Amino acid sequence: MTDVLDGKAPIVAVTDRASDAAGRAPAASAAAAAPATQLITPRAVHRHRERSAAGAVAARLGGPALIVAIWWVATATGLLTPDVLASPAQVGAAAVELWTNGQLPQALAVSLARAGGGLAIGVSIGLLLGLIAGSTRSGDAIFDSAMQTLRALPFLALVPLFMVWFGIGETARIALVAVATTFPMYVSASGAVRATDAKLLEAASVFGLSRWATARQIILPGALPGLFSGLRLSATLSIIALIAAEEINALAGLGYLMSEALNYSRTDILTVCILIYGAFGLIADTLIRGLERLATPWLRRKGARR
Repeated sequence: MTDVLDGKAPIVAVTDRASDAAGRAPAASAAAAAPATQLITPRAVHRHRERSAAGAVAARLGGPALIVAIWWVATATGLLTPDVLASPAQVGAAAVELWTNGQLPQALAVSLARAGGGLAIGVSIGLLLGLIAGSTRSGDAIFDSAMQTLRALPFLALVPLFMVWFGIGETARIALVAVATTFPMYVSASGAVRATDAKLLEAASVFGLSRWATARQIILPGALPGLFSGLRLSATLSIIALIAAEEINALAGLGYLMSEALNYSRTDILTVCILIYGAFGLIADTLIRGLERLATPWLRRKGARR
């Protein structure tokens, strides 16, 4: 009576009572009344296929090739005149000329030495301070606030001060590159060390691993992706800082070539130097990514790489 007044289905209740009266098990009746269960066919797991090395290189060169194609069309159709931007053919001819007369190899050697020297100094300092600040409370208290304050300063603002301290020689240029590359490495290193899994550290303590073994077997492998990210950022900033540093009365290097080309409005030589700066960044990033893949093979197995 209550079921009828509540509007529920009385037929089911009557059927159940009839089944009970017939001596059937209640569980069997419920199973018969329930809809048939349909098994779901498991779907195949789609794994990301590893791209070949040639395919990866072709994919990375696709963007620059598209830019060159647009540039070529713009100069061929007259949208860009030579006094604004030289054509790819004129830039190629200027590069061959500079390489043949020996100016370009000499400038490359000088600029690479400046960028490499400053990058090595800056990355070493940033890595050391980042590891100390990330692994010890006292190191964090001593270094982190000072590094965060200095990191907020634009390194270009330090150019006049460096000229006063170091003069207009190579020391000021290398110091500027070093300062620019220190902070990305510091931030990445300290953050990567702090992000070490606490459960792994606890397990290392339980199994009695020494501090050196813990750092070598747990902290360093876990921090490697962050360290390589910091190195990539530092390498990019070293190129930016190099461009600024070579504006300090440089008498050699790509900055000097650009200054001479500017005096004669040689847009072809200016473009050659700009493209070389860009090639520096692309080559450095590619080398570091390749080194990272070799140093962290477990990430590639997990499919963390694209």
